[in-house]
Amino acid sequence: MYSYKSIFLIGVILFLSCKQESKIDQKLIAENIEVITDNTKGKVIIHENFKSEYVIPRNVEVFLPDGYDANSKDKYNVLYMHDGQNVFNPKTSYTGIDWGVDETVDSLIKIGKIKNTIVVAPWNTEKKRFSEYMPEAPAEATSSAEVKAALKQNTGFDDLYSDEYLKFLVEELKPFIDKTYNVYTKIENTSIMGSSMGGLISLYAICKYPEVFGAAGCVSTHWPVPVLGEAYMQTLPSTLPDPATHKIYFDFGTETLDAQYEPFQKRVDQMMKDKGYTEGKNWITKKFEGAAHHEKSWNERVHIPLEFLLQ
Repeated sequence: MYSYKSIFLIGVILFLSCKQESKIDQKLIAENIEVITDNTKGKVIIHENFKSEYVIPRNVEVFLPDGYDANSKDKYNVLYMHDGQNVFNPKTSYTGIDWGVDETVDSLIKIGKIKNTIVVAPWNTEKKRFSEYMPEAPAEATSSAEVKAALKQNTGFDDLYSDEYLKFLVEELKPFIDKTYNVYTKIENTSIMGSSMGGLISLYAICKYPEVFGAAGCVSTHWPVPVLGEAYMQTLPSTLPDPATHKIYFDFGTETLDAQYEPFQKRVDQMMKDKGYTEGKNWITKKFEGAAHHEKSWNERVHIPLEFLLQ
């Protein structure tokens, strides 16, 4: 029988081997300046090399929809999205295909499907992505010597940094956004979303900071992380936020990595029911036949979680 360490090693190797090579232009993060690029539908502002006491510096992109008014009495909701290099720009996306969130948000606002919203998208840091997005819960699983050794061998780091990443979002980035842009700051106006490991960290965020995030979008959530994924799932019955004040979106496809997710998601769905969530009201889980673990698939369906989270 394989040891937990062996299972973890195999799983991490398989997961990392499926990750696309980054096509990021390193010139984009070379200078600590603010670059504003106009889009046909709104604009994307890049805060380069955003400093933090908790995590290494990274770019943070902010999408302001068409008609954004910094002086309007009608403020904007805020959606935080992980893997920021993949969210708005195909030139920086790992796969050459972005989520198209800027165009989709702008269009949904104009037809009245969602509230006025800006999107804040911090980039990941590639090598530390797994370590920052894998939930540090429960502590006894993530701090074991075997797990630390496996992490060191496969990621170059012997620890997880998701708690630090969430502190960066909540204690540093959010206050900056709240001060810099014309936004509402309350829980009901603040959402978080990501795909794959970004789905895990989005769920962890709403569970760990239920007073900050009122909604979470977990797209193609990568549940089957050996040892750590199972351990984290077992924390959910006691950590899921109050269904009276929160809503959560899940989905998965049926191809490539997504083909593994359905049995895990069904278990989580039962946890949602047991917690008191009502499907279609404050929780949705969707299955997309033929959809793969890829930005192309997420681009094609991103309007669905956006409408649910921001309606």
